[in-house]
This record gives sequence, C-alpha cells and structure tokens, in this order.
Amino acid sequence: MPLETLALAFFVTVAAGGVVWVFVYPLLSGERHAEKRVASVAKSDTAARLSAIKNVPKVRREQVEESLKELEIKQRKHVKLPVSVRIEQAGLSWSKRKFWLISAALGLGSFALVMVTSGNVFAALALAFTAGMGLPRWTLSYLKKRREAAFLNGLPDAVDVIVRGIKAGLPLLDCLKVIANDSPDPVGGEFKKIIDTQTIGIPIGEACAKLYDRMPVPEANFFGIVISIQQRSGGNLSEALGNLSRVLRDRKKMKAKVQAMSMEAKASAAIIGALPIIVMVLVYLSSPNYIELLWTTPVGRIMLAASGFWMLMGVLVMRKMINFDF
Repeated sequence: MPLETLALAFFVTVAAGGVVWVFVYPLLSGERHAEKRVASVAKSDTAARLSAIKNVPKVRREQVEESLKELEIKQRKHVKLPVSVRIEQAGLSWSKRKFWLISAALGLGSFALVMVTSGNVFAALALAFTAGMGLPRWTLSYLKKRREAAFLNGLPDAVDVIVRGIKAGLPLLDCLKVIANDSPDPVGGEFKKIIDTQTIGIPIGEACAKLYDRMPVPEANFFGIVISIQQRSGGNLSEALGNLSRVLRDRKKMKAKVQAMSMEAKASAAIIGALPIIVMVLVYLSSPNYIELLWTTPVGRIMLAASGFWMLMGVLVMRKMINFDF
C-alpha cells in the first residue's frame, strides 16, 4: 500500500535523523568545542588572577590561591553529569526513576506505533531507541538552556540589588534574602537555595560557589568566585560586585548584538531547509503520479530516506555555521 510504504519511509528517516541527533549532533553543533573553550578560558582566567596578586601580602595571596585552586578543581568535575543533576539543572522536580519510566514509555510507544503502521522491526527499534534515549535528553537540554537564559536575564539586576544594599549598610545575607523573596524564578529560587545552604552551616562563600553546580554558566561562576574570595581575603565587596554587574551587562549586550547580526543567516537557513519539503508537497498536489514513485518503488524509498538523511545533515551544518558562541 502507498500509505504503508510512505509511513515506513517516514519512520526510517526519522529514526536515522534521531540516531544522528544523539551521536553526531554534539560533534557538529560545537557543544564539545564550547565546553573545551569555556574550560580553557577558566584556566587562563585563573592564571591571570594568580599572576595579578603577586604584589598582595603573603597571607591574603595564599588565601586567594587556595580559593582559586578549589574552584578550579570543582570545575573539572563537570565532565559528565549524572541524570539527577541534569534534571535539577533543567528546573524539574522529577526523580531519577520517573525520568527512566518516561523514557521507557516513549520507547515502547514508538516501537508499538511503528509495528502497527508498517510492521518493520528494524525501523521500530531505531525509532524506539531515538524516542527513548534521545528525546528525553534533548528535552532536558532545551529546558536547561531556556532556564539559563532566564537566569542570565535577571542576574545583573540581582547583583545591583546586592551592591545597593551593601552601600546602604545591609549585610550580604540580608541582600540575598531580598533577592530570594522579590526576584522571579529562576533567580529567586537559586538565591533561596543559597540561603538554605547557608542556614545549615555552610559558609556563605561556599554556598554562593555551589550556584555553579545548579546553573553551569560562566556568569554564575564569576559571582561565586567574587563572593568566595571576598569572604576569605576581604576587600570592597560593593566595588567588586559593581564591576561584575557591568561585565554581565556588557556580555548581555554583546549577545544581543550577535543574535541581531545572525538573524538574516538564520532566516536564509530556515528558507533553504523548508524549500525541499514545500516543493515536494506542491508537486504532489499538482502531479501525484509523478512523485509517488518515491514511496511506491524500492529505489524511490531508498532515495527518499537518503535525501531526508542528507537534508538533516545539511540543516545541522547550517546551524553550526550560524550558531555563534562566545
């Protein structure tokens, strides 16, 4: 039947694309390169800080060096995060067991759907693997990035609240409580966790440094470094946080400029990616007998699956070309 062969070709294409998404996409999207770049920047930033404090008195220099070493060791631990940590970073309250149950349900549902529609075991297994292993992880990654974007949007205002509070004579802990009570999530929720961590006896510097574990962005790491070093070695906290606020706002402006400059390329990529599908639909509406050969003959099904696979590869390559990370 033409409908069954069309469904088979669709499921094979989706399954192949899912496998590519799970295994090949991290290599093409530049995520691993971005992680290595962030790690190298963190190392160079640590070295620069160590060289900049050579003229500081010996006791304070030793304290700062110890703080930087601990933070560097903590950064190296974020190589491969467990599922529970990724769920927490995505802002979900799921348990690890619930995540695996949802993954298993998606995999079994996809397998049953393909078996009922086409009966192809290989396509069913490929799609079940994609839906069970790839889709939940992609969802966590999407929610994590969206939560990080919302956090970065509100962090400069939160730092400004701390700066004004300290200049007005409030303690640092009271400033953090103001942010936790008045700021929307995820900023308010993350600062509430800092207060809760400090309440059970952990120093406030370590509590702020743990923010990077739940929100792995450089800005959160900068904030934790400033608070941790100031708590250990002293200094003008309002001035340091004021400089941090300016840096955060400058990074936000630069990111907005990059997004504005890349919108033309993104629109062109979207048009190029959608053009083959639009042409295929128009040809089917005008001359269905002409294009039905793609899913009614074995050679046509192979060509359709190969075209879908290479089209997906082209979309990923274009996404990498227009995805500017800094």
